[in-house]
Amino acid sequence: MQGARPLPRLSFGASIASGERVLPEEVGVALSFNGTTQAVMMATPDHLADFAFGFALTEGLARPEEIESVEVVETPRGLDVQLWVSKDAEARLTARRRVMAGPVGCGLCGIDSLEQALREMAPVPHGSFRLTPAQVMAAIAALPAQQTLHDATRSVHCAGFWDGARIVAAREDVGRHNALDKLAGAMLRAGTRAGTGAVVLTSRVSIDLVQKVAALGAPAIIAVSSPTADAVALADHLGITLIAQARPDRFEAFTHTDRIETREQNVR
Repeated sequence: MQGARPLPRLSFGASIASGERVLPEEVGVALSFNGTTQAVMMATPDHLADFAFGFALTEGLARPEEIESVEVVETPRGLDVQLWVSKDAEARLTARRRVMAGPVGCGLCGIDSLEQALREMAPVPHGSFRLTPAQVMAAIAALPAQQTLHDATRSVHCAGFWDGARIVAAREDVGRHNALDKLAGAMLRAGTRAGTGAVVLTSRVSIDLVQKVAALGAPAIIAVSSPTADAVALADHLGITLIAQARPDRFEAFTHTDRIETREQNVR
């Protein structure tokens, strides 16, 4: 399986048994723009072109049309994902340099100013997208079918995109931010319209994940875990419907609940 490999282990319980378990790979992945490294992440080494496109967009570094080429280069210590971008994007990179080196759970490592961490972003247009409670619960119920790496390893996050009827794209990674960036990149490369669906997450929702969803332009987040209080405030400010503690039979909605149909006949 790409991004994972089996390793020997001993199993202790009623008896002791030898065998193996499939575990996700976690390697150093550098993201370089025009020859300069902008970020170093610990990530699962699959779908790296999606990762590059998604990270460039959600971090405000380059728009898809500004990316001229992407190449993955193996090095003795990891993988270097080399993006070549237009002069306009390069100028923006110079103005906003971000170097990230840290554990996968840290979404803001390396930012050198509070202004960069809490950057101003345009709100997501309200549009016509709506969800019934039944659709929300169907979206979260559909996510496990997309988690093949999680099924094999039990140690990765997943981010998917629900179009109101089905999950049309999903990506997994040891890092929740990386999974979302890979999803964003996959959608960009496939031409999937983000404004007509919801991002579905297996993780808690923090400020930086809300920022990434806003950059993608999706009007709703559906998460299995809880948000932080400040993530709720930011989602409200950016016009995003934030749904959390989602299960196949229930969920909680925190912001812009007018996108959710509340008439009793549409609950199930």
